[in-house]
Amino acid sequence: MIPLVVAAEVRGTDAPFVVRLTATAETPDDALLRRTDPSTLVISHGRTRARIAGSDPSPFLGDIVLLDPARSTMQRLIRAGSRHNTFLVTERCDQLCVMCSQPPKKTHHDNFIHYERAALLAPKGAVLGFSGGEPTLYKRELFSLLERVHAARPDLRFHVLTNAQHFSREDIPFLSSSAGRTVQWGVPLYAADADLHDQIVGKDGAFRALLDGLAVLGQAAANVELRTVLTTMNASALPRLAHFVTRLVPFAAPWAIMQLERIGYASNRWNELFFDSSANFVPIAEAIDIARLSEVSTLLYNFPLCTVPPVYRALAPATISDWKNKFLDTCEGCSLRSSCGGFFAWHTDQAYLRLERQ
Repeated sequence: MIPLVVAAEVRGTDAPFVVRLTATAETPDDALLRRTDPSTLVISHGRTRARIAGSDPSPFLGDIVLLDPARSTMQRLIRAGSRHNTFLVTERCDQLCVMCSQPPKKTHHDNFIHYERAALLAPKGAVLGFSGGEPTLYKRELFSLLERVHAARPDLRFHVLTNAQHFSREDIPFLSSSAGRTVQWGVPLYAADADLHDQIVGKDGAFRALLDGLAVLGQAAANVELRTVLTTMNASALPRLAHFVTRLVPFAAPWAIMQLERIGYASNRWNELFFDSSANFVPIAEAIDIARLSEVSTLLYNFPLCTVPPVYRALAPATISDWKNKFLDTCEGCSLRSSCGGFFAWHTDQAYLRLERQ
């Protein structure tokens, strides 16, 4: 795994700050990163200094980082050359999904000012993510950040993961604005049945609130990506959900069916929740076929290619973030490896039982 947070000894300031790590420090936004001894790297920015463990500065050069003296950390907000850079807006959430990969917390640390500065320093044309928790619990702060960043950096695009339960008609002016149109809203929908969806997300009335939020997004002609995490609870209901999507959310592009991530709540309930698509792809195939007949773009996220029948493999891009993916010993010599996303770093070799090298 690629570390996103690194221990750092910061001196010369008590306040957190954001800088770009470079070998030359040519602008006021740059900090000089250099090796001082075989096991230490030093970051210099004005009168501040930070020390991190390491012998080679090259993996960090170009990164935009948040240095926090109080926590003695360096957080890599935007990693140079990576397509998978996401800001964690909050760990608070108003749902309690049975398979949540990032179980919610009651505390909240407001980092909007740091995320805004980092976004302004992002590489040209970058796509930046916002996730949680539930980011729209801080909807006004998020919208304001996106408006300001768009005004200064119209080249940037954004992806926001949200349960879409906090949108209202009053949000349509922003959602349909030039800033709002730079955002793709990733929205989870787990079933066409209110009871099942609410059971999965652990919140009564969530399905109804979600439909209201999707209606607002539709009225604003917002860019919506629907996400359905596959579990034993909803696998057999996927074809019905496909019909639901084609009738009521045809503007979503894409509809992503996602394989389960073995972390967070799912790690303790893996045997109960994991649906082995390599053993039974039938409901997934049926759902895909229904959606594609209605020209609803459908993709498979987090599916190793060897678990997908050949006819559907073109729909399974490599989607696992680079900092948390791996390949198994079984993958050695596989002809599909170069185009496959592999596995989450926390999956065991026994998580998928029917893998065959291609």
